[in-house]
Amino acid sequence: MEDWQDGGFGIYIHWPYCASKCPYCDFNSHVSATIDQQAWAHAYLSELDRIAAETGERVLNSVFFGGGTPSLMAPDLVAAVLERIHARWRLANDLEVTLEANPGSVEAGRFRAYAQAGVNRVSMGIQALDDDDLRRLGRLHTVAEARAAFDIARDAFARVSFDLIYARQYQTPDAWQAELRAALNMAVDHLSLYQLTIEPGTAFGARAAKGGLKGLPDDEIAADMYLMTQDICAEYDMPAYEISNHARPGAASRHNLIYWRAGDYAGIGPGAHGRLTLGGVRFATETPRGPDAWLRQIAALGHGEKPRVAVPRDEQALEYLMMSLRLGEGIDLERYQGLAGKSLQEDRILDLEAHGLVQRVGAQLRATTQGRPLLNALLRSLVD
Repeated sequence: MEDWQDGGFGIYIHWPYCASKCPYCDFNSHVSATIDQQAWAHAYLSELDRIAAETGERVLNSVFFGGGTPSLMAPDLVAAVLERIHARWRLANDLEVTLEANPGSVEAGRFRAYAQAGVNRVSMGIQALDDDDLRRLGRLHTVAEARAAFDIARDAFARVSFDLIYARQYQTPDAWQAELRAALNMAVDHLSLYQLTIEPGTAFGARAAKGGLKGLPDDEIAADMYLMTQDICAEYDMPAYEISNHARPGAASRHNLIYWRAGDYAGIGPGAHGRLTLGGVRFATETPRGPDAWLRQIAALGHGEKPRVAVPRDEQALEYLMMSLRLGEGIDLERYQGLAGKSLQEDRILDLEAHGLVQRVGAQLRATTQGRPLLNALLRSLVD
C-alpha cells in the first residue's frame, strides 16, 4: 500500500461564486452578475477527464462541491459532473457526495434536484440562530428561512449538516449555550462549530484594524465558549471528532477525513489545492485563483493547474502530524515513523502527557480536550 491509501481518495470541486461576500469570509469567492454555466460544465468535465487519466484505477471515496456557494450551481451542471465521475472512476459502495449550500429559499428550491443528480449529503451555512447576528455577519437569510430550508434538506438528503459561528459580536456565553442547545435539538448527525476569527483582507479585518469592530468576546471568554461547546455537544452524543466538527458515531464527514488522514484528493476549480501520489511521488497541486483566469488557462493549455510540486517525505510526515492531531483519533505513530524515517521523541511525548495535553491509546497519540486549543504549541514541542 502507498501511504495515501490510509486516508482514501476524494475529489474537490470548487464553485467560486456567491450571491454576496460575507464580511468575515477569506475564502476564494466572488460575486458576478452573470455566470456561463455551460462554460463551467466544459471546464469541469475536461479537468475530470484529465485527472481520471492519471487516477482512474482508484476507488473514489468522496466528492465535495465547495465554494463559494455551490447551491448556486444549476442542478444540470451538478448532474453532468457526477455523471462524468461515475463514468471515470470505480466508486466506493458508500460514496459520499457533499454539496455546500446556503439556506435561502432559492437554494432550498434546488435541493431535490441535487438529490436526484446524486448528491447524498448537504452542508448548510446557517452560521447563527439569531436574526440580528445574521445581519451583522452579512448573511442574506433569516432564522425562519434557515429552519425551513433545513426541513427541506432533511427530506431530500440522507445526511444533513450545518455550520454555526460563535464568539460573535456582543454574544455572551449564556446566549451561546442556549443557541447551541437549540442547534443540537435541530441537528441530524453532524455540526460544524467555528469560532469567529478576524482575517486580514476581509471587511471585518479592515474594520477591526480601524477599531470599528465592537463587542467581540475577549480571548478568555472565547476559550470558555470553546470548552462549553465540547461539554454540551458530548451531552447530546455529538462529540468533537475534529477541533471544529461534531458528529454522532459513524457520521463524520468522509471527505474531510481524507484531508485530516492525509489521503489523496484532486482539487478542481479556481484556487483549489490537491494532493496526488503518482508514480510513488506525492505532489501538491494548485490552480489559479481567479475564475476567469482558470477558465482561460483550460481553454489555452488544456489544463487548469499550476506546475506541480513534489512533497518530500519529511514534509509529508509534518503535514500528517499537523492534520491528524486535529482529529479525536489522533496520529498513528507507526505511520508517522514510516513517513519521517524516525519516531517522535519519547521525552517530549512524556512531558506533554504529564501536563495532560496528549494521551496514547495503543499506537495512536491524541491531543486531549485541554490540548486541542494548543495545537500549534503541541506541534512545536513534538518536532524540531
